[in-house]
Amino acid sequence: MSRTRTAMLAALALVAGASGTALAVVPGDVGAAAVPCTVDYKVQNQWDTGFTANVTITNNTAAKSSWSVKWSYAGNQKITSGWNAKISQSGAAVTAANEGYNAQLATGGSVSFGFQGTYSGTNAIPATFTLDGVTCNVDDGSTPGPTDPPGPGGPANRVDNPYNGAKVYVNPEWRAKAAAEPGGSRIANQPTGVWLDRIAAINGVNGGMGLRAHLDEALRQKGSGELVVQLVIYNLPGRDCAALASNGELKPDEIDKYKTQYIDPIKAILADSKYASLRIVTTVEIDSLPNLVTNTGSRPTATPQCDVMKANGNYVKGVGYALNKLGDVPNVYNYVDAGHHGWIGWDDNFGASANTFKEAATAEGATVNDVHGFITNTANYSALKENNFTINDSVGGKSVRESDWVDWNRYVDELSFAQAFRNQLVSVGFNSGIGMLIDTSRNGWGGTARPAGPGPQTTVDTYVDGGRYDRRIHVGNWCNQSGAGLGERPQANPAAGIDAYVWMKPPGESDGSSQFIENDEGKGFDRMCDPTYTGNPRNGNNLSGALPNSPLSGHWFSAQFQELMKNAYPAL
Repeated sequence: MSRTRTAMLAALALVAGASGTALAVVPGDVGAAAVPCTVDYKVQNQWDTGFTANVTITNNTAAKSSWSVKWSYAGNQKITSGWNAKISQSGAAVTAANEGYNAQLATGGSVSFGFQGTYSGTNAIPATFTLDGVTCNVDDGSTPGPTDPPGPGGPANRVDNPYNGAKVYVNPEWRAKAAAEPGGSRIANQPTGVWLDRIAAINGVNGGMGLRAHLDEALRQKGSGELVVQLVIYNLPGRDCAALASNGELKPDEIDKYKTQYIDPIKAILADSKYASLRIVTTVEIDSLPNLVTNTGSRPTATPQCDVMKANGNYVKGVGYALNKLGDVPNVYNYVDAGHHGWIGWDDNFGASANTFKEAATAEGATVNDVHGFITNTANYSALKENNFTINDSVGGKSVRESDWVDWNRYVDELSFAQAFRNQLVSVGFNSGIGMLIDTSRNGWGGTARPAGPGPQTTVDTYVDGGRYDRRIHVGNWCNQSGAGLGERPQANPAAGIDAYVWMKPPGESDGSSQFIENDEGKGFDRMCDPTYTGNPRNGNNLSGALPNSPLSGHWFSAQFQELMKNAYPAL
């Protein structure tokens, strides 16, 4: 079970009332400006003999270079393990002190830590908390003056769909590159994802904008309305085990580094009360979890690297840790990457992938409540909607599923897949209110090659190949695809179960280099980005379909940007 913030405050009020202590004050309530500190103690999961909890401290006094929070239990609760604080317990009394990396606590700043514990009987929430000896959640009697810092805004309840009624952040760095291209001004003001693809990206690479700079700019763009900021969390150990072009900086066993040097600093920035008014959408670790299903074991597509990541569990642990930590920030909306229909749309991948996602979403202290939804087709090219044939069509007694292109998949496009996969995810235990995002940045497939109607019904293959919008040689081709175009422009609520169409992959940023390029970003050379490559089992041993002369992944690829505009659908 999970106790909401409202339930927590009600419980705290009851306990406080019974013991004669002062009533809890919710941050942001009228009269809260004189509260020196607030403590939000939240039981996240509870079972017969144990529980996990998260504690968020907000400091409303002078900035601190170290901190210590204390409370006492009324029952027999015992803390058995903790994270992001040094936690000790003597009898009923608990002390939680800072770690080295989170010692700084600014005025108006917040810090969170968590723990697991045991109990029997009741698990009442503590009545009183102190921060460095000062009682929190209680007015200290001072009168706020003109120089006093304002109390931090209370964490609003998450809305069902963060994109509803909101603008979406336009990355000024991408906008400048797009606007510099001939014709690029037509799309330069479209919102795209901000990729945090290595530790250095948090503070900015080569003089570029870091996370705080983007969030500060987002506040400027926001004005008085609502605004969504889209972040791509993308730095797992042994990242993208089946594709060398997008390998990352962390080795397969560097899970602790991922937690403490990547996720924890990101969480600390996102939790800054300065950014509490933003709706922060995180796309959590693309190209990871589906690999554990499709590219391991005895599968013909298996790779040794993916077998290692399945054996060490660090994809599951990393995603769980990210969901847990980022999910503690009240204005963060976690969307887990869910591959695409040409990856997990087959019967033997579909259910198994949903189960793997559930495993990750309940690892490392995370719960399904830390997952707001899922995103499909991130940085991929699968057509949004194939209108010229359906999965139920047949030609000459042969089902469309028997065609070479569909190859027994259950889905022919991304929209039908995303809607069906959402139902599957709910069936394995995710909340019924989850929403889906679809990345439409490069799946338009317009231009002169776009079929005007169904293909000839000579055979099932002529019917499918003659009518399909997706012009890739094989659905497994993923690198800088020739003929691709910009897809549907970003928009909220485009279809049932879909929170938004998004451009999470910024158009014009390469998927990988067409030949080996020395670099300090941990990125290898994947032959799938080489237009002369004749393939592997993951693309049916076909040509890669990649554009020539491409730079490293994430670097600007002008020729691709021009082709995406030329083949946009809807047309520019």
